[in-house]
Amino acid sequence: MHADIDTTSHAIVRVARSHRAAAERLLRSSGLHAGQELLMMHLWDNGPQPQSALIELLGLDASTVTRAVQRLEQSGFVRRVRSETDRRAVIVQPTAAGQALRDQVSRAWKELEDLTLAGLTEAERVELARLLALVERNLT
Repeated sequence: MHADIDTTSHAIVRVARSHRAAAERLLRSSGLHAGQELLMMHLWDNGPQPQSALIELLGLDASTVTRAVQRLEQSGFVRRVRSETDRRAVIVQPTAAGQALRDQVSRAWKELEDLTLAGLTEAERVELARLLALVERNLT
């Protein structure tokens, strides 16, 4: 198979790249990069979390999450503290500045959803979500 042949896998890569670029543009004013908002959403929804739980929840490798947390900490959006019950565990918690991003990120994600699904009927949106879930299950 040649790289210039249009396959479903190529389409998925192109869509993922375009989606991430759109997310980057929409999140730029918040000071977050695409992917960091997912970590923040987990913290907003679930409160302070052990870094190990974030690794599991996000389905990413430890080094990727560690770098993301470090960058978020450097930006002032999260802080890391040692667990009071397990000194080996690091708890990640949003700062006041991180909490203040919640509405802005929510609006950016709504805009990303609208942009992504523009032109699709409600039935097509439901079918796309179903098909993407099936593809995800196939790959995991």
